[in-house]
Order: sequence, then C-alpha cells, then structure tokens
Amino acid sequence: MFPVYCIKSLAKAAAPLLALLLVACNTTHKNAIPPAVVPAVTLPFAPYTASDWGQLPDWSSTDLTPSYTALMQSCRALRFKAAWQNLCAQAELLGQADNIVLHQFFEAEFTPYQVYNPDGTSQGLITGYYEPKINGSRTKTSNFRFPLYGVPDDLLTIDLGDIYPQFKGMRLRGRLDGKRVIPYYNRAEIDQGKAPLQKHVLFWVDDAVELFFLQIQGSGRVSLPDGSSIKVGYAEQNGQPYASIGKKLVEMGELKLEQASMQGIKQWGIDHPDRLPGLLAANPSYVFFRELPDQNAAPLGALGVPLTDAYSIAVDPRTIPLGSPVFLSTTYPNTDAPLHRLMLAQDTGGAIKGAVRADFFWGYGEDAALQAGRMKQSGQLWVLFPKSVEPTADKINAVLNK
Repeated sequence: MFPVYCIKSLAKAAAPLLALLLVACNTTHKNAIPPAVVPAVTLPFAPYTASDWGQLPDWSSTDLTPSYTALMQSCRALRFKAAWQNLCAQAELLGQADNIVLHQFFEAEFTPYQVYNPDGTSQGLITGYYEPKINGSRTKTSNFRFPLYGVPDDLLTIDLGDIYPQFKGMRLRGRLDGKRVIPYYNRAEIDQGKAPLQKHVLFWVDDAVELFFLQIQGSGRVSLPDGSSIKVGYAEQNGQPYASIGKKLVEMGELKLEQASMQGIKQWGIDHPDRLPGLLAANPSYVFFRELPDQNAAPLGALGVPLTDAYSIAVDPRTIPLGSPVFLSTTYPNTDAPLHRLMLAQDTGGAIKGAVRADFFWGYGEDAALQAGRMKQSGQLWVLFPKSVEPTADKINAVLNK
C-alpha cells in the first residue's frame, strides 16, 4: 500500500479498471502487517542536493549507538537488496562498537544528501506518534460500548500490481454491490452500524476519541478489566482518504492552530460530546485491527521490522526509501531546544505526504503520548544513501528495488 499515485494519476493508464473500481487509492498505515517483500520505491523526482557531514547540525557529537541498533532492524528487511547486502553485513560485524567507530562506519559507507521540497525549500513539518493504551472489554457494557473491529468479511482488496506491474505495491479497496465494486463504508456509515461488522468486534472500549487516535497511531494496547493487556495492530483500512480533524476544528473556528494538538482535540471532545460524532465523521478513513501475540514487542512499521523508540520515523516513500538512515534536524515539541538525531525511515502513514515530512515515533506510555501530541515542529532532513547509489530517480529506482 504505497501512496505512489492517486486515482487521478492512474486514470489514463488504467481507465478500464478504474471505471469499475471506484475505490480510493490508499497508503500504508503505520504499524502495518509486514510485507513479504519490501515494496518497490518509485520516485517521481529526485529532490536531493549533495551535502557533507559538516552541514549536518551537531553531527560530530551525535550519539549513533541507538541509531546503529535501529539500522540493524532495517537490515532485517534490506539485506536481501543488492545495494544493501554488503553494507548490512559490514554493519553486523561492528557489534558493540563505540561512537567513534560508528561515525567512521557511517561516513565511510554513506553519503548525506539534503532533501528539498518541490518548490526548492528545505523546511518541512515534523510531527510525532506513539503507541497508545486504551481501556477495553471482551463484552459490551454500559461503560464499554464503542467497538474495536477486526477485518470485515466483505472488504475487498485489489492488488493493482497483479494486473499492471507498473503499479506494484498499490491496492484499491471496496465491496461488492451485486456485480459492481463500490467504495467500502466510510467512518460515519460504520459508526452508524450500516456495515455488517457485528461478528467482527474484537473489543469494546470506553472512549470514542481514544479509539479514534488508536486508529491514527495504528497499533496499541487494550487494557482489560482483569488487569491484563492485549496488543493490537493494524490489519486493514477501508480505503477512504484520511482527513485531519484538528485542521477541521481550526477551519470551524473551534480551536486556534496552536491548540489543535491531540490533547486539544481530546479536550474539545470532552467539552462537546454531542458534536463529537460529527467531528469524527469528518475523517472517512477507518482502520481495522488484529490481535498480536507478543504483548511486549515493539510495534511493526511499514518496513516490516520493529520500531525503535525515538529513533524511527514515518516518511513518504515516494521520496525517501524505506529503511534508509535519515538525519533529522528539528526541535523538541513546543520548544526551541534543538533535536538533532540520526533516525531510520521504517514506517509510513496516511497523513505523511511530502518530501521534507516526517512523523517521529516516541514509543509507548504517557510521556510518549504527551510528546507526540504536542509535536508539530519545523525541520530539515538529510537522507544517507549507500555510496553505491547516486540519488537520481533512475538509479534509485533501478538499484534500491533490485
């Protein structure tokens, strides 16, 4: 599920199919089921400028030990690619190397390239996400009355790559209406009980807003009344486009831009319970979950490897290849304190679109939720490409996807 194209750009090349499949083009959600093969990257342009290590803020003093750990997670998926095989093998030999050796390794094996937006600017939006906890029950009660759904039986997923190889990694979603394929139910229709989902309830939870943000984050833990905890992860999505309810509240004049954080939206829901269903319906996208066996494991990103707290980011894979090291220069949430760190691009998200755009994974717990909810910073990105790869669209597409 790559956000490589939207239906408009598909229309000319696949008009007969799209006339039949009136469903939305979709992106990989955070913490998706790991793909059997790392999806191909198709870059519409190469928004990079050659840089050097001295241009990366605080590079020489950056602690690369946690970054190395995250890199080894990326190598679990990338080591089968020609451009990464030797590099990942050398990285594995480093073992417990100190920070000096790690700097020497990265500087010897990679070349930094700064990422630019199509308009030539280098600044972009850096947001945050986390792994939430939500209170739930296996049975419906007066307190636990909001359903957390598994994957519906009537949800169709059409892999366009099976029909058109150039659209590998793209999927369309819908449902059958007689002999026609039509869009799957949107959020409002699902919440109103119009979708046949009664037998697909995994849990009943106590808070509609918390359930909404669980869908935004893509994975989390359900805390049950007996004190046990069940981990749930992204399984599927209804194919409808994502829309920001924070932006909607700002447009409505309900919140100022600086108030449109996760905490601000939750408080608005508490203050306006009668208007909350209408607000949530403004985002037609809906996520379905599955139970995960390991309750203590880190969530999986779109790359199919566990995320590393505070060292994994979600990116738009149209411009930043999944698995790549990415140096991030930004500031801590709601402060001017610099946050300079070598991250790993291991995830994607429906709202993560654009070249200089990233979503910072803070981890699990209340502090992670607080940091993620407040994070809406400006930042710059440098992608570290293996020296065997020149960052032109043709070479990246040819080499990274082998």
